Amino acid sequence: MKIEKIEDSTYHQFIVDSQIHMALETEDYDLSRDSVTAGVQAVIRDPLKGCYYVAMNNDEPIACLLTVPEWSDWRNKTVLWIHSVYVAKDFRKQGVYKKMYHYLKNMVEDSSDYAGLRLYVDKRNTNAI
Repeated sequence: MKIEKIEDSTYHQFIVDSQIHMALETEDYDLSRDSVTAGVQAVIRDPLKGCYYVAMNNDEPIACLLTVPEWSDWRNKTVLWIHSVYVAKDFRKQGVYKKMYHYLKNMVEDSSDYAGLRLYVDKRNTNAI
């Protein structure tokens, strides 16, 4: 499995579909495809909004997440928030998120620009918690 930082619209449709599935599964919330599509495109066009990462298995996307930067005045560095995590059903409980987390953790530890990682989880998402 490899992790890819998304800098273009290559996996745009996978990310949109993943976010729609995630919201329905975790919060019983039916998202507007048009709204999610525009939101994903906005992130891809403007890296200041965030960055998507996709986990690949045999050149097929199986998971994605969004990192969102937050400035920390206490640390004088950026903290990355992990949002919108989705792992395809057939690949759950196989350590996919753990590998994605370690990829980001190593990236943060190897950079002088980052102060750390934080994970956003909705309080109703008991499986993730």
